[in-house]
Amino acid sequence: MRPEALVLLEDIVRADAPDTLRFFAEQDVTVKVISGDNNVTVGAVARRAGLAGWEANVNATTLPAEETPGFAAAVADNTVFGRVTPHQKRAMVKALQSQGHTVAMTGDGVNDVLALKDSDCGIAMASGSEATRGVAQLVLLDSNFSALPKVVAEGRRVINNIE
Repeated sequence: MRPEALVLLEDIVRADAPDTLRFFAEQDVTVKVISGDNNVTVGAVARRAGLAGWEANVNATTLPAEETPGFAAAVADNTVFGRVTPHQKRAMVKALQSQGHTVAMTGDGVNDVLALKDSDCGIAMASGSEATRGVAQLVLLDSNFSALPKVVAEGRRVINNIE
């Protein structure tokens, strides 16, 4: 046998993703990637996007039970999670909230609905499922994550004006 072809499959990282992630890092906003896809693949995409902490990507099937302190610690200590079930996504949101974090969750699929619903700010992509858009507090009409720095800046401006 001899190889005839090599096929390379690659997720496309938007050109503005590194700038968006850099903005959040400068604002002391912790970004976590929670995906149902393979953790190694998700980690590689996070690396290309410039997300710090991509190396320690976690396969969620190896996490402790959702209601244990070990689960909450794993969520706090890691950045990239793959093979995450919809119930685990919800449990991750709750674990972060129980640690005093305000949690914004972005998503586009039915598998994100539970976590979006329980997050402090659910953000859906317009190109996503109807169920996702229905439970979100905010829908990004252009389905572009890079709009979020402006959203955060506007929210902070409103809060500062109220205070």
